This record gives sequence, structure tokens and C-alpha cells, in this order.
Amino acid sequence: MQAKLLLEDGTLFTGRSFGAQGDTTGEVVFNTGITGYQEVLSDPSYCNQIVTMTYPLIGNYGITRDDFESVRPFVNGFVVRRYEPVPSNWRAEYTLDELLKEHGIVGISDIDTRMLTRILRNHGTMRGILTAGDKSVEELKEMLSGSAFANDQVKRTSTQHVYNSPGNGERIVLIDYGAKSGIVRELSARGCDIVVVPQDTTADQIRRLNPDGIQLSNGPGDPKDVPQAVETIKQLLGEYPIFGICLGHQLLALAGGADTEKLKFGHRGGNHPVKELDTGRCYITSQNHGYTVKADSLANTDFEVTHINNNDKTIEGLRHKKFPAFSVQYHPEAAPGPFDNSYLFDRFIDTIREYKKSSPKQPRQAAMMAAMRGAR
Repeated sequence: MQAKLLLEDGTLFTGRSFGAQGDTTGEVVFNTGITGYQEVLSDPSYCNQIVTMTYPLIGNYGITRDDFESVRPFVNGFVVRRYEPVPSNWRAEYTLDELLKEHGIVGISDIDTRMLTRILRNHGTMRGILTAGDKSVEELKEMLSGSAFANDQVKRTSTQHVYNSPGNGERIVLIDYGAKSGIVRELSARGCDIVVVPQDTTADQIRRLNPDGIQLSNGPGDPKDVPQAVETIKQLLGEYPIFGICLGHQLLALAGGADTEKLKFGHRGGNHPVKELDTGRCYITSQNHGYTVKADSLANTDFEVTHINNNDKTIEGLRHKKFPAFSVQYHPEAAPGPFDNSYLFDRFIDTIREYKKSSPKQPRQAAMMAAMRGAR
């Protein structure tokens, strides 16, 4: 069946349909990864986006349930140059086409993805409509102009309930703004007792969980669309060691008085070079974000830059000068070939242990007795 992709500037791509039938709208973005299309599909940070893969052959190793980053895909649509319907991989359990059909995701193949990527690079990401059917261009334009641009992606991707991944080590409260399972995997590998909480959990509710540290997860959309998260982090900053990833990095920056802005076409892929300023070392990182912290907004804050992007010099990492809090814009839990960036989770655990030594808490029994005396 024929499929069409129409951009809001009027550019039309016509190709072949695979995956689910129907119509879908969203922000059209591109990912430069050679492999990892399953991780892309299952990353909640792609919620409400139509994702274009720049690598020309997609689907050749199929889908494996063990490689998912969330319980289900969140993308609105999927765009590829060539779709391979017969995977060659002993681990494959089913095909990409079957996955898209299972979750109602429209796909299009056999279009010039290089041309599409150049348009997005030159003019910036834009909204689009993807359809599998015979709708006219006029119908598609009307449907696209009448579609609303969502700003509730964090609410849609966050867990709705508190749950625990037990461990014998430090208790980490992971605030889920659309967290990838890789974050839980990395913390669990270090023996952490992980409590995952919804994105709108208040500071007082987090305090009652008695955490040793707080992990701010990745997530989709504009960080300014979740002001309640910024307020919660602002209240907790200085009370507990904090480590922010991707959206969590931007939210930490906003909580500390910095500002964010939208990038022209974002960073999405598994091959972005990032320089750590303390050591001068360059890391190859996995990234997926459309917003960044504004460099000039850090002047009157207590943040210092720890990492920069070697391509466009945007900020990739921050460290608070007074409090035990730091963050990175990229995904240290992802492994785009190297595993180099997992050291940041070790740094987080070390920060927690150093903070506990320098700021010992009052024993619980003494705190309870003091509270009882104050209530009399």
C-alpha cells in the first residue's frame, strides 16, 4: 500500500506502507544511529515524534524483547529508506513490521531519507503527517493544520505508581519523567535500592522515602512544560545528592536558575562526541533531545560546565558549585558501542557516600523522639 509523509512546509514524500494502517501527526526528527532502531522505538523520549532513521537499511536484525528500553514504543511514526522484512539474527523474535502493527505505529519506506534529513537540518524540525492510504494532499494539509501540538508527553510516559527494585545498597529515588530501563539496570548493577516515583511526586513525598540520592530521568518534550518538576527539584537541591540525565539535566538547570532553549534540529543518535573539560577526554555518546541549556544563562547561577558537545559546543554537562548535584545531557546508561560513560553512575554513588560522611543524618529514633517532644 502507498504511504505519504507531508511536512508543514508543504514538502510531500510518497513511499510504501509498512506497520499499522492509519494517520498520525507529530514532530518529524531524524536519528543518525547505524544500529539501535529498537532502542529508538522504545525510548519514551521520542513520544509524539515521527522518527526518521538516516541509516538506509532498517529491520535487518529484527526485534528482541530483551533489548527494549520501556514496556512499549512511544513514537508516533517511523520513516526509513529501505525496510528489510526478513531479519537475519538468531536472537530475533519477530519483525519490525509486526512490532509496529502490534502498537498501531504507521511506517513508511522507500523514500529519500537523505533529502528529508537535509530539509530538517537546513530548516529545523517541523510537524508532519504520515498516512497509509489514498488521502489527497489537500486532505492531509487540512488534517495537519487542525492537529494540536501536544505538551503532555512527560505525563503520558511517566509511571503512574510508585514501585521498587530492591537492593542492599544506597536507596535511590528515581523520578520518572519517561525513564529508560537502562537507568534502572545501571543502578541495580551497583546494588542500589531503587524506588521509582511518578513525575508529579512532591518533595515531601520523596523525603518520606528516606533516599540517599535522587536520580532525575530522561524524558520527552520541553522542560518548561513540567514546572511542577522544576519546583520539586528546587526544594530538594542541597538536601540530597542529585544526578540528572537528559531532560533531568535540563530540569536541574532550570531549578538552579538557568534557562533552556530549543535546538534547530536536536541531537539524536549514538555517535555524538562530547568533551569532558576536567580531563580533556572525548566520549562517544548516545543522545536524544531537542532542547539545551543556554550557556549565557549560567552567569548568575552556581553551576559550572563540565562537558561540551564537540560538534556545536552546546552544554553537555553541569556541576553545582555548592551542592552535591551534577547532570549530563547525553545518555550514560546507553551503550552505542563503548561503555565508557557508565562511570557517571559510579561517580553518583561516590558522591552519595562522601555526602553521607560529611553530613551524617540524625539517627531515626532520636529524630522520632524529638518530633514527639515538639508535639507535646
